[in-house]
Amino acid sequence: MVRDGYFYALFLLAAALLTGWLASPAWSIPCVLLAVFSLWFFRDPERVVPDTPGAVVSPADGKVTNISQVNVDGQMRTRISIFLNVFDVHVNRSPIAGRIRDIRYQRGKYLNAMNEACAEHNEQNIVTVEGEDQTVVFKQIAGLLARRIVFSKKVGDHVRRGERVGLIKFGSRTDILLSPMAKVEVQTGDHVRGGASILAYMPPESELVGAAAARRREAGK
Repeated sequence: MVRDGYFYALFLLAAALLTGWLASPAWSIPCVLLAVFSLWFFRDPERVVPDTPGAVVSPADGKVTNISQVNVDGQMRTRISIFLNVFDVHVNRSPIAGRIRDIRYQRGKYLNAMNEACAEHNEQNIVTVEGEDQTVVFKQIAGLLARRIVFSKKVGDHVRRGERVGLIKFGSRTDILLSPMAKVEVQTGDHVRGGASILAYMPPESELVGAAAARRREAGK
């Protein structure tokens, strides 16, 4: 259980007691139901994290809504988008083991997380994790209902694959950006679990460097 759930539940239970005392017990029922929902929403189940070399695990629970090639700072990347509705676990996990190389918080709008434009325009936290053989970028993106993004790590911290790193409250989205050479293991419409579902396999960094050099040589002919 994420501790935020206890805070929300205690506040709502206090509101229920006050409402029941000032009005009638019947009026306290909505607050009690919301308190129960808060405890359920902020659940934080244990997950079995795959130990397969090169595996990239999902940073969140949710539905894969888009897999596409996008241009990021002049370089092509494979983007996998995951939509989290209010019934999904909202704890975020690191896709790979490595060091937090960069964290960039971007203020923005609160468009519906199903809207493609939210990937660029919504409030979001952009995290770069650098592993021994791979570098992955993932985004915590606020949605229509989400108003708070939590990230518990700082630049320089080492994280394990599947380790808890943050939380997005209520409906939201996560994007993960991979090398275009990544072998994607999911399809649009799949439901994935944070820290447990393998999204893709990444080749070693040496292979990526060799492929990039080959492309440059080919372009120079």
